[in-house]
Amino acid sequence: MDRGRRPVTTIGRRAVLAGLAAAALPRPALAQGARGRVVVVGGGFGGASAARVLHQAGLAVTLIEPAETYYACPFSNEVIAGLRPLSAQAFGYEGLRASGVTVAKTSAEAIDGAARQVRLADGARLDYDRLILSPGIALRFDALPGYDAAAAERMPHAWKAGAQTELLARQLAAMPEGGTVVLSVPGNPYRCPPGPYERASLIAYHLKTRKPRAKLIVLDAKDTFSKQKLFESAWKALYPGTLDYVPLAAGGQVASVDARAMTVATDFETYKADVACIIPPQRAAPIAVQAGVADRSGWCPIDPVTFESRLVPGIHVVGDAAIAGAMPKSAFAANAQAKVCAEAVTDLLAGRAPGTPKLVNTCYSLVAPGYGISVAGVYHPDKGVLADVEGAGGTSPLDAPDSVRRQEATYAEDWYRTVTAAVFG
Repeated sequence: MDRGRRPVTTIGRRAVLAGLAAAALPRPALAQGARGRVVVVGGGFGGASAARVLHQAGLAVTLIEPAETYYACPFSNEVIAGLRPLSAQAFGYEGLRASGVTVAKTSAEAIDGAARQVRLADGARLDYDRLILSPGIALRFDALPGYDAAAAERMPHAWKAGAQTELLARQLAAMPEGGTVVLSVPGNPYRCPPGPYERASLIAYHLKTRKPRAKLIVLDAKDTFSKQKLFESAWKALYPGTLDYVPLAAGGQVASVDARAMTVATDFETYKADVACIIPPQRAAPIAVQAGVADRSGWCPIDPVTFESRLVPGIHVVGDAAIAGAMPKSAFAANAQAKVCAEAVTDLLAGRAPGTPKLVNTCYSLVAPGYGISVAGVYHPDKGVLADVEGAGGTSPLDAPDSVRRQEATYAEDWYRTVTAAVFG
């Protein structure tokens, strides 16, 4: 998902953070006379953002979310490496409730797109004029022989933040000196393209500083990945002898796992692990499939202007579950998409034609404490998909000094504080 190797010059820190704060508010015209019933399913960065903007626009909105606490994935790799407590990832919905959003602590069991109804876990039904789905991902336990929910308790994926994050952190902390960690990375698409490589970096940092005779083996189902040159340059400088990266071409695709034996097999070799982190292939969450908005790929095709499903009218999909063209699956992207979608829904319910949006995404990654890198992109609807705006965005400079890496790490923290306050505060 790298946007070439251009330095990030178009989007500065102040512009990104200011734009994030400003975009949390709907356009003034949206609140004038707009009425309708909107249901939002999923209380992550996408769903919570959409619910807030819709409420500010004067719409009757209900957010459906069964969990009382949301655990954010951004920065969860720091928790795994012992650099941050899980409590720093935990957010409740009190702020949304206090702002006037109706939050229903329950799950959506079924969606009837023809009747425009959502059936809840208790059997109650909610009517809607427009529905926004932000359900996130499901892990495809059927896609990797030997790996299922039970195996994940021995070989954590930690790709949904919370208990799995803590489990992997405990396993790393308890691993004996001289042990071996195996991290498997799936093929595209999946949530947060650079996330596995940030995880590899921070696990390598943990090993280098706490268990210097230990080793990390990264098995990748791809040959290329987001911010690759930046990561590989940092690994060479920081983690020689600690991190061993095996791409697809060298036999990196995992063929099966054995959780009891703690082995990970490729077509060429079987690796014995003391700790194994298995990130399996993914698809949209089950409620998207039940609603009929996911296609054969397992993901949800959408209109790039309104994020309305191309398969079921009246349902919009944002965040990781959506097929968003060039725009990657990230918390930043989910937040941006939710705002655009909420404004489009408000326009549609008021009988107005939605405007043509431009969306921004920035993905920060930490390679070590105080060492940050990033990729940014700007996207617009083009020929029915979200496409890159040519010449906008790019990556961190490959030859940047340490001061720039420290600055980007600070920007990452600033973004996290800003977005979580805007969404959940």
